Amino acid sequence: MASESGKLWGGRFVGAVDPIMEKFNASITYDRQLWEVDIQGSKAYSRGLEKAGLLTTAEMDQILHGLDKVAEEWAQGTFKLNPNDEDIHTANERRLKELIGETAGKLHTGRSRNDQVVTDLRLWMRQTCSTLSNLLWELIRTMVDRAEAECDVLFPGYTHLQRAQPIRWSHWILSHAVALTRDSERLLEVRKRIDVLPLGRGRGLGNLVGGEEAIPYAPAQPCFLPPPELSFRAITLNSMDATSERDFVAEFLFWASLCMTHLSRMAEDLILYGTKEFSFVQLSDAYSTGSSLMPQKKNPDSLELIRSKAGRVFGRCAGLLMTLKGLPSTYNKDLQEDKEAVFEVSDTMSAVLQVATGVISTPQIHRENMGQALSPDMLATDLAYYLVRKGMPFRQAHEASGKAVFMAETKGVALNQLSLQELQTISPLFLSDVNRVWDYRHSVEQYGALGGTARSSIDWQICQVRALLRAQQA
Repeated sequence: MASESGKLWGGRFVGAVDPIMEKFNASITYDRQLWEVDIQGSKAYSRGLEKAGLLTTAEMDQILHGLDKVAEEWAQGTFKLNPNDEDIHTANERRLKELIGETAGKLHTGRSRNDQVVTDLRLWMRQTCSTLSNLLWELIRTMVDRAEAECDVLFPGYTHLQRAQPIRWSHWILSHAVALTRDSERLLEVRKRIDVLPLGRGRGLGNLVGGEEAIPYAPAQPCFLPPPELSFRAITLNSMDATSERDFVAEFLFWASLCMTHLSRMAEDLILYGTKEFSFVQLSDAYSTGSSLMPQKKNPDSLELIRSKAGRVFGRCAGLLMTLKGLPSTYNKDLQEDKEAVFEVSDTMSAVLQVATGVISTPQIHRENMGQALSPDMLATDLAYYLVRKGMPFRQAHEASGKAVFMAETKGVALNQLSLQELQTISPLFLSDVNRVWDYRHSVEQYGALGGTARSSIDWQICQVRALLRAQQA
């Protein structure tokens, strides 16, 4: 239990801690977010102590009742912090002692803040991953619904930011939705590795008590089982690793960095498509702002902020890895830095996913402008395929199509304005049916292979993404 100084570790110390050090050392300003899971873990631990014979049933009931009161104060906003509450664990244990007396001191038997804090963080992150998964699924569903509704809209596909070939607007939407399905799958994998219990591992060097046992240890059991009320799927294998490993934090931050990278790329496309130079889309006023000087401006601030926060999230990931890379074994106070990174990134991802869903669901697309942006030169590859179907090797067909492009540029006309006679000076394989090449809708429909731009392929992609979402939510 806490010493007279109010510190959980104060027994061998004499005198007061420097006030600057006190503030520097404290984490209560941000780890108070863990109050609920800290109480949840303590309640499970007290039941384990009772089953281990280290608490009487009456003492366990007293502790559980006291923890319920502490939780009630937090929920109602009446919990009063003490200047000596350096973290959420100190605050809750201090308040528990005020409520039930010295029995509160038995709760920490065999437990260290080292295993307590990582248990709390895993509990909190497990909940957060579920919340973020739901938000990500909603974004993907919104994208797929939009792709299905606007499947007949054609616009230019780009490579190297140059107009390449006609594609369906839905094909572009689905390209980003598919990337996000990988992020969704990846987050579920991260959650599995978060879902491992370190409680009862003490300071990292073993535990005399074995306080994590919710089911009494028996020789037939290979290890202690996690408390059922915490619903962990497994327990950590090594006490030194249990208190010091933050792989699950690093993986979460990397997941967020990669997901933000995908969202940033989508945002960049939409920013470009919304400019006057493109005029393909117009963002809803709900996700735009204006200029304080130029009244005509409509700025895509929602998308620009999504793009900018990708760097912020990646910075948190890189920062944690730099913290971890030189740490000696077991717990070190450096690991206190993990929580701010997790909390900030979780909040950022929650906001970004919700804003992205709003952005995707509300913009107006300018079909006419998209159609006008298509030009015959974008069908040069189709012209080469026309010759391939006539029996010409692709390399020769590619060269012949390139010559046609050069001829049109030299004459100052569109590619489809070359006469049949002019095309036949390049190859006698050009016949009157070459006119079919200049149909944009025919162009997208000929790419019927899985993953292509044909309507049948778009429908298949939509079905596949929806099936992936169902499987992930099962």
